[in-house]
Amino acid sequence: MGSRVTTGTLAPDEVRTMFDRIAPVYDAMNRAMTLGLDRRWRRLTARAVVRRGEKILDACCGTGDLALAGRAAGGDVVGVDFSEAMLARARRKAPEMEWVQADAAALPFPDESFDAVTVGFGIRNLADLEGGLRELARVLKPGGRLGCLEITRPRGILRPFFRVWFDGLVPAAGKVLPGGAAYSYLPASVRRFPGPEDLAAAMRRAGFGQVGWRLLGGGIVALHVATKA
Repeated sequence: MGSRVTTGTLAPDEVRTMFDRIAPVYDAMNRAMTLGLDRRWRRLTARAVVRRGEKILDACCGTGDLALAGRAAGGDVVGVDFSEAMLARARRKAPEMEWVQADAAALPFPDESFDAVTVGFGIRNLADLEGGLRELARVLKPGGRLGCLEITRPRGILRPFFRVWFDGLVPAAGKVLPGGAAYSYLPASVRRFPGPEDLAAAMRRAGFGQVGWRLLGGGIVALHVATKA
């Protein structure tokens, strides 16, 4: 058995406030930081775990792009985020969908409520990673699927570029954009976050089996897929 993994250094209220502040530029920054590839990665995540007609939870949904990808894949999706400013933007994109303000570490749903859970670029913001994973497992039906899309630090040829881009250019952007502190927090949160192998191990300890992953974007993003054991 491995040790418990924690990822955050900010209190939940501080993280919520930070995301409230960057909500106006969140989508634009995602497009810029990924050269627009984040949309494709979200579609891949949804296709990996969403089945038509199933009940889907998109945790840490932000402005709703992954939830919308899950709906496009045929799911009946509920989006959850603890930032009301993020949810306000999600509601503008799809007012007919269900958007719930809640903490992913304490979800307001009964056990075994969902057929699949997706989470994109959000799980590293949980102070207690394994506790959050156990909560996602709790609301999944037996055999339910988890699709987790998250930034990781590349080990290959893109590593020097990633360092310049993510540790240099992203924080620099924060000097001229709303919620500038977030763009220093973002690289730091990625540095603290476990690599793909360790994240897979944390998923297994949290009650998931059949854990696998693939690297995207030259190794800067990992898509993990797992099944509730």
